[in-house]
Amino acid sequence: MAATVSDVRILIAPDDFTGTLTALEAAAAIAEGWRRGAPGDHVTLRPMSDGGPGFLAVVGHALAGRTLPVVVRGPLGHPVAAEIVIVDDTAYVESAQACGWGQIPESQRHPLEATTYGLGELMSTAVAAGVRRIVVGLGGSSTTDAGAGMLAALGARAWDAAGNDVRLDGGGQPLADVIRIDVMAVRERLAGVDLIVATDVDATLCGPQGAARGFAPQKGATAGDVELLDAALASFARVCATEVQVDTGRDLTIEAGAGAAGGLGFGLLTIGGVRVRGIAMVCDIVSMEAAIAECDLVVTGEGCCDWQSLRGKVVTGVATAALAQSKPVVLIAGKVEVGGQELAAIGVTAAYAVTDTHPGGLYREDDPAASLARRSEWVARQWASAPKAEPPTRDG
Repeated sequence: MAATVSDVRILIAPDDFTGTLTALEAAAAIAEGWRRGAPGDHVTLRPMSDGGPGFLAVVGHALAGRTLPVVVRGPLGHPVAAEIVIVDDTAYVESAQACGWGQIPESQRHPLEATTYGLGELMSTAVAAGVRRIVVGLGGSSTTDAGAGMLAALGARAWDAAGNDVRLDGGGQPLADVIRIDVMAVRERLAGVDLIVATDVDATLCGPQGAARGFAPQKGATAGDVELLDAALASFARVCATEVQVDTGRDLTIEAGAGAAGGLGFGLLTIGGVRVRGIAMVCDIVSMEAAIAECDLVVTGEGCCDWQSLRGKVVTGVATAALAQSKPVVLIAGKVEVGGQELAAIGVTAAYAVTDTHPGGLYREDDPAASLARRSEWVARQWASAPKAEPPTRDG
């Protein structure tokens, strides 16, 4: 029997709306609007993350663990506040807290110089706390240094052709000078600790959709910067292959996730990290499969649904999980830049942009939560009034 308006069960499972709302705030705003638009529906919230910004908040919200506050070096050297969530013998850390682009005002971003050093400090603190497993959430970085800064913080050293030290904590630009690297101290520091790399995208290190070409422009890199960074990453990777990866026989530059967080995935894989899809890990943590089984409609969302959304992010993870159970999925995003066919292929039934000119999408930059709630309210009304066999079309 088809569900009636009074017993429709709605699962709200958004990512963060980057730069405006955390996943928890976005879920609350969508729920507020949905309850106004369809007050008879039963709403369940599952804030989500794919390893990028908000990963730690979502994990901390779902798991009973202790939080360890830490101050680390930010992407441009300034101190930033971060946290480690410890559950039993596992430490969860979020790279975006240490080197995220949200840590730097847009006018002050320096993509050639931004470093992942702070993440190495977080990992070192986790090891000192006695954990046996570290899960690193990757995504939303301001860096493109292949994790060199992280390696430096854990004790790695590198040299140029003249035998001089090369600063691994100086961003991506100096990596082109590296001809030898020693990560023995890193391996000793992490001995006996399993390293899990939860990536937000499946990008490779180099190439058209790699760490530099695919993501550096949004971090403030010019066309010239992108070329320099891509070449530096490729050169650094060759050195690592010679000095570090001889025993693996794997080409880590082409492995999925190596390009995540400005190549941070590559650096972590180089020291023995095991890559998992961040969204898959979070789905497991929040029991997403069971939550979908108990709902009639899934609502997900993010700040901007673009090509990156199809490369392992929350929208794809949630939609494909719902598709496996034949549940319809509504996407509410700040912007929707992906076509209906691509969205349908991953399981999205209908998509709506908060910034649409439609009355339901009136957007106020000074109050993104209220704007999201208004759009959600409008969408809820469309779905409450539409025949269940004929859902509203994309963009209302």
